[in-house]
Amino acid sequence: MLTVVLSGLRARWAAFLGSFVALALGVGLLTTMGLGLASTFDAPERAPQRFASAPVVVKGKDAVTVDVRRGPDTASVSRGLDRPQPVDIDLLGELKARWTVTTAGGPDAVGVHGPAAEIRTLVGDRAQVLTGKDRRLADPEPERDAEALVALNALLGTAGGVTTFVSVFVVASTFAFAVALRRREFGLLRTAGATPGQVRRMLLAEAAGVGIVASATGCALGAWGAPWLARVLVDGALAPDWFAIGAATWPLHAAFWTGVTVAIAGAVAASRRAGKVGPTAALREADVDTDVLPLGRALLGTGLLLAGAGLLVWTCVTEPSELLKRKTYTTLPMLLITGVALLAPLLVRPVARALRLPGATGMLVRENSAAAVRRTAAVAAPVLVTVALAGSLLGSATTVTSTRAAEAREQTAAQYVVSGEDLRPVRVPGASATGATSVFVRDGAEALVKYGARAVSDPAAFADLARLPVVAGDVRDLDDRSIVVNEEWERRTVGEQVEVWLADGSGPVRLRVVAVLALGTGDNGPYVTRANAPGAAVDRIDAAGPAPEALAAAGGTVRTVEEWAAATHPATSPQTRLGLLLVLGIALVYTVIALANTLLMATSVRGGELASLRLAGATRAQILRVVTGEAGLAVAIGAVLGLAVTAVNLGALGAGLGALSAPVSLSVPWGAVGAAAGACGAVAVTASALPAWRATR
Repeated sequence: MLTVVLSGLRARWAAFLGSFVALALGVGLLTTMGLGLASTFDAPERAPQRFASAPVVVKGKDAVTVDVRRGPDTASVSRGLDRPQPVDIDLLGELKARWTVTTAGGPDAVGVHGPAAEIRTLVGDRAQVLTGKDRRLADPEPERDAEALVALNALLGTAGGVTTFVSVFVVASTFAFAVALRRREFGLLRTAGATPGQVRRMLLAEAAGVGIVASATGCALGAWGAPWLARVLVDGALAPDWFAIGAATWPLHAAFWTGVTVAIAGAVAASRRAGKVGPTAALREADVDTDVLPLGRALLGTGLLLAGAGLLVWTCVTEPSELLKRKTYTTLPMLLITGVALLAPLLVRPVARALRLPGATGMLVRENSAAAVRRTAAVAAPVLVTVALAGSLLGSATTVTSTRAAEAREQTAAQYVVSGEDLRPVRVPGASATGATSVFVRDGAEALVKYGARAVSDPAAFADLARLPVVAGDVRDLDDRSIVVNEEWERRTVGEQVEVWLADGSGPVRLRVVAVLALGTGDNGPYVTRANAPGAAVDRIDAAGPAPEALAAAGGTVRTVEEWAAATHPATSPQTRLGLLLVLGIALVYTVIALANTLLMATSVRGGELASLRLAGATRAQILRVVTGEAGLAVAIGAVLGLAVTAVNLGALGAGLGALSAPVSLSVPWGAVGAAAGACGAVAVTASALPAWRATR
C-alpha cells in the first residue's frame, strides 16, 4: 500500500500541488494569525508616569459599585465613570496636615509621601489608595493599552476563523474533484483486486502525506510572515505603535495539527465515494456527470442552509440589534455560504441552462457546462464564497454606518449644528444645547449597565427641534425629575420610577419615565436634564434658523445638518475597512488557488474531447473560446449565487433595521464585488486557456 501511495504522489504531483499550496497557505495564515492573537492577550507593563516619585497615590472615585445578586448570594460589580472624580476636599486637607502631598495635572489624584498602611487607614472608603505598579492607574487613560488590543483581538480571531472556514472548504472541494477525475484509475485498481477499504486508505494516506508536508511548510511561512503582519497592522492604525509578535509556541502546534486534520477530514468524504466505485461502473462511465450530489452532502447542505436562514429570521425577530454587530454579520453568512456551496451541483445545471448564450459556441458552452456539473460546480463554489463574503461583510458594514448617518439626520429639525468640546452658550432663540453624559441602571437584579446618555440644557427647545422615534409618552414632559429611555431598558413604562446612578457616581436617584424611544441603531437615548448630568459639558448645539455667523460664537464648528451627519457618522472607518479587506483578501487568495488548480486539472484531462471537436471541424480558436467560455460561465454562475446569498443577508439586515424603527439604507459594495468577480474571471480564463492551447497544438 505504501508503495502505491508513494507512486501515486510522485506520478500525480501536479494534481496534489493545488491542495498542497492551499493547505500550506492556510496553515501559514493560521500560524500568523495565532502568533498575532497570542501577542494581544497581555498589554505591556508600563511604569507609573504621573506620580513616579510618590510611593502612594490617593485617587478619587472612578467607578460606580453596586451590589447585585449572584445566585443565592450578592456580589459587588463596578462600571467605570466617564472621568475620575476629584479627591474630597476634607480628605485632601487631612492628608496635607500629616504628610507631603504633590499634585500633577488635575484634582482627581494626589501623590502622598508617607506610609501606605497609615494612609490607607486614614482614607478608608472615601477614595482609592494605590501603591507599587497600581500607581499607573492614576495616569491618563490607564487602560488604553489593553483597550487598544480588544479590537485587534477580534480582528485576528475573525481572520483566523475565515481562514479555517475557507481552507477546509477549498481543500475538501479539491480532493472531491480530484477523486471524480480518478474514477477510471480506481476502477482499474478494483479490477486488479483492490478492496474498497484499500482504496479509501490509499486516499487518506495521500492526504496525510500532503497534510504533514504542507503543514510543516505553512508553519515556517507563518513564523516568517508574523512580524510583517505586525508592521501592517501598526501602519494601518489597527494596532498600537508598541505592538510586536511575542515568543508563544502554541500557535505553531495548533496550526500544524489543524492543517493535518483539515487535509484528512477533507479527504474522508472523497475516500468514501472512491471506495464505492465498482470495476465495471468506472470503466463504463459516461461523459455526462451523474450522481453529483450524494445524499449526505444534500442533507448537510440543506441543513446548513435552513440553519443559516433560520438564525437570520430568529435574530431579526427576537434580537434585531444583534444584526448590527460585526460578530453577527461576519459569522452568520458563513452558514448560508456553506449551504449554498454544498448544493452547488444541484443549482449550476438549471442556472446554466437558463442562460441564452448566442451562436453555436454559446450553445456548446452552455451545454458543456450543464453536462459537466462537477467541473462547473467546482469552479463556481469558490467564486460564490468570495463574492458572498465581499458583498455580505462590506455591505453590512456600510449599511450600518449609512443607516446611522440617516438616523442622525432624521432626528433633528435643525438647519445647523454646532459641534465641539465645551461649547459656550449662544443667545440664539430656539437653540438646543446638549452634552454627553452617562447613567447607570440595574438590569434585573444581576447586572449593572452603563448607558451613554445626552444631557439637555433646555427641554422645551430640545422638544421643538428633536424628531425622536417616540413609541410611548412625550419628550416635552422631560424635567429635572424625569428621564427619557429606550426600548432596551427593563423598566420602560411611562410613569414608572427607575433608579439610576449619575455620571459622577452619585445616586441612586429615582427618575420618572416620561417617554420611551425605539431602539434604532443604538444611539437613541436615554435623555436627562443637565441637573442629572454632573460635569457634562455642552458639545452640540442645534439651531433652526439663524445664520451660521451667529452660531460661531459658541466656539465650535458650524455645519449644516447634512454636513454634520457626514462628518460625525462617516462611512466605514479606514481601520474597519482595512480589517475587512484583510479577511476578504484571504478568501480571494484561496479562491484563486482553487480556480487555478481545478481548471488546470479539469482541462488537462479533456484531450480526447478537444480532439473530437477538432475532428468535427472546430478551429483551434473556436475550441479556446469554448473552453474559456465555460470557465467564464462557471465564474458567472458562482457570482450570481454569491449575490443571491448577499441579497438574503442584506435583506435580513434591512428587516432588522425596520424592526428597530431605523431608516433602512442598504448598501451593496458593487466595486468590491465586481473586483472579486473580475479577478476570479481572469484567473479562470487563464487557467483554462493554457492547458487547452497546449492540448490543441
